[in-house]
Amino acid sequence: MSSGPQGPGAGQEAYREAGVDLEAASAAIEAIRDLAGEAGRPEVVRGVGGFAGLVDLGDGRVLSASTDGVGTKLEVARRAGRLDTVGIDLVAMCANDVVCTGARPLFFLDYVAVGNVVPSRVAALVAGVAEGCRRAGCALLGGETAEHPGTMPEDGFDLAGFCVGIANRGELLDPSRVEPGDALLGFPSTGLHANGFSLVRRVLLEGAAARPLDELVPVLGRTLADELLEPTAIYAQPVLALAAEGLARSAAHITGGGFGENVPRALPEGLAAWIDPSTWHRAPIFDLVAGAAGLEARDLFDVLNMGIGMVVVVPADRAVHARSVASDAGVEAVQIGEVIQAESGTGTASRVSIGFARSG
Repeated sequence: MSSGPQGPGAGQEAYREAGVDLEAASAAIEAIRDLAGEAGRPEVVRGVGGFAGLVDLGDGRVLSASTDGVGTKLEVARRAGRLDTVGIDLVAMCANDVVCTGARPLFFLDYVAVGNVVPSRVAALVAGVAEGCRRAGCALLGGETAEHPGTMPEDGFDLAGFCVGIANRGELLDPSRVEPGDALLGFPSTGLHANGFSLVRRVLLEGAAARPLDELVPVLGRTLADELLEPTAIYAQPVLALAAEGLARSAAHITGGGFGENVPRALPEGLAAWIDPSTWHRAPIFDLVAGAAGLEARDLFDVLNMGIGMVVVVPADRAVHARSVASDAGVEAVQIGEVIQAESGTGTASRVSIGFARSG
């Protein structure tokens, strides 16, 4: 039996109860798209809606840019008193979006807001950003540290940043190149990455069933803090390696909204994705969250990455070679599904079918 999002599913409802409304977020993006269109320039190749915006430099090269934050994972870091890894998440959230266009991350800038400047705490945050830039292969060009006394708790902080990449226009990844029958390669995640933490905090860290962050969780084999603060994987090297050999047609970074929101962004209109979750190992944290939320694991494919942080579309007849190239670049990719024809009249949410057997 197949299972895919048909409007707000159980996972999205649980996420809404935790304070995050994915449908409202989508509506806001649509409104922003219109506003951004009114503030355009002729050099803009791709604006709001893709994983990154594209600007043509006029010399055969294109700049790719993306901005993001770390979200409420920062609250876990604050409570655990461990600030040196969330900067990696910040870079990953931006750089992974940039490489979905086929661009190589070029530079990064950060914005650190704190309730009270404590030099050692700011240094720890920025040390994580610098490490993320090293992993992404881009320069940390600069940033801003802002102190917000009276408007943030003294130990409160927030992180945001943006990454700019560059590519030759002819080498850009493009969903329009995707064809029925293409293979979907999944790059394993390092855990939850930096999405879904409003739900995760509610079901694991709050209420009567709350777990101490420093307590060993046997099913995880480590403390909850170690698990939740595992940095987001940065996929620049394997994605760009596939692009360099002409193997990647398009790519989707699995972030907020899970598979249902993100995989269709790597597909042209009229095509959909069929994904088989039995093809990869799902880390125990996902089942732990599902159980604590009173849900089946399959309900969370619209909220969490469920063990796959990046999906790359490659020609089916070159999938084996593509996996070898990804392996050489440091990622053991798995073929998790294929591109299929979408049913007529279906919306974005129903363009991803999740199941252990192909539906009729």
